Amino acid sequence: MKRVEANDPVAMYQMGSCCSDKGDYKTASVYWTKAAALGEVGAHYQLSVMYTEGVGVEKDKKKGVYHLEQAAIGGDPDARHNLGVIENDNGRYERAAKHFIIAAKLGCDNSLDAVKGGFKGGIVTKDDLTAALRGHQAAIDAAKSPQRDEAEAVCKFIGERRN
Repeated sequence: MKRVEANDPVAMYQMGSCCSDKGDYKTASVYWTKAAALGEVGAHYQLSVMYTEGVGVEKDKKKGVYHLEQAAIGGDPDARHNLGVIENDNGRYERAAKHFIIAAKLGCDNSLDAVKGGFKGGIVTKDDLTAALRGHQAAIDAAKSPQRDEAEAVCKFIGERRN
């Protein structure tokens, strides 16, 4: 709680997540709003979901898109992908492709699939597809580490023991 009182955006984000996990979405939105105001990208993404769905807050598509854009600008690959989905749904295929390419380069698998589909449909160029494939692989490689592999093995072991 000391970190929250010190206006630590990561601590506020974590408190919001704890509240959300307990089903207290209204309090989660308060913590995430404070964290977002301090630049916490994950908080922007969570708020975008809340405003889009109307969970814990009054449904407001404009606020949902605003927070989604802020999260995407901050580097959240899922937010960038979701912006691509919105643009695609609105018939702005070239803009959607740009969002998907950026998200694919950040390691988003769904966006990479969308880029491949855009290439097949003639919206994405071969150069853009190649850049997305290389960027995606680089993002995946950058996330690899012996510690991550060990943590995944432990989680898998725990999951197997529970079943």
